[in-house]
Amino acid sequence: MTVETFMAYNCTMPRTATISFAVALALLGAGANPAAAQIRVEKDIKYVANATYADNKDKLDLFIPPGVKSAPVIISLYGGALTAGDKSEQPYVGERFAEAGYLAVLINYRLSPTVAHPAHVQDAAMAVAWVKKNIAKYGGDPNRIVLTGHSAGAYLISLLLLDPRYLAAVGMKPGDIRGAAPVSAFFYVERAGVGPDRPKFIWGADPKAWPAASPATYVRANVPPMLLLYADGDDAWRREQQTDFAAALRAAGDTNVATHEIIGRTHLTVWYTMKDGQDETSRAIEAFAAKVAK
Repeated sequence: MTVETFMAYNCTMPRTATISFAVALALLGAGANPAAAQIRVEKDIKYVANATYADNKDKLDLFIPPGVKSAPVIISLYGGALTAGDKSEQPYVGERFAEAGYLAVLINYRLSPTVAHPAHVQDAAMAVAWVKKNIAKYGGDPNRIVLTGHSAGAYLISLLLLDPRYLAAVGMKPGDIRGAAPVSAFFYVERAGVGPDRPKFIWGADPKAWPAASPATYVRANVPPMLLLYADGDDAWRREQQTDFAAALRAAGDTNVATHEIIGRTHLTVWYTMKDGQDETSRAIEAFAAKVAK
């Protein structure tokens, strides 16, 4: 079994033992990047007040381009089926966006089975609120925040934008975000490939509760702009979710959603080739962010 196949299995069919996912990420390697030497990195900044999470899951990292002032901000959430992953595995994501002039933020969030929904998205909301309140101190513009993420991370940023309860709990609203570019997300927890086929310690065992955790349940007009990126090598059920979700938003009167299929990529390589610096995924995210955060 190749590393890519091994990782894809962990992403689509998560198991309680997730160390293999981290090992596979390490095998991919981020690669040396001389340009990254110009970027200032602030690691392990605590974003959760009055609590401490194990394994630095209450922390975030900043990747700050040299000499920035009021720079647009891209916040990124890793994938891993809500059961695996860590910001420390993806420094190339922060480097890639910082090299393009964005102040990049990589956040950690708690994972299942230690926690269950909605803890993951609540953590994401707290991290976004921390950025909104504090990023100006580091040269970022709190009024130009764009969200991105891969797989489960893409699901979380979509839920933040669509279900306003999570941002409201931290004193924000979806309109405080300029836009989101989820990469190979899922939007319907109740459908095959997601809730029915994944461990019940993530969203619970009651299928009747799953729609409440689905971004698609909250489609409406006037959602902040979204660019749905996905790979031609994503599973058929995941590709279908992209087109169905975009169609549902448009049917609800939203005109700020677009889809973009990236050819020649799998569910994993659509994100992890970002370390190369010339990948289509990061270029598309940067072009989207430049448009919505100008």
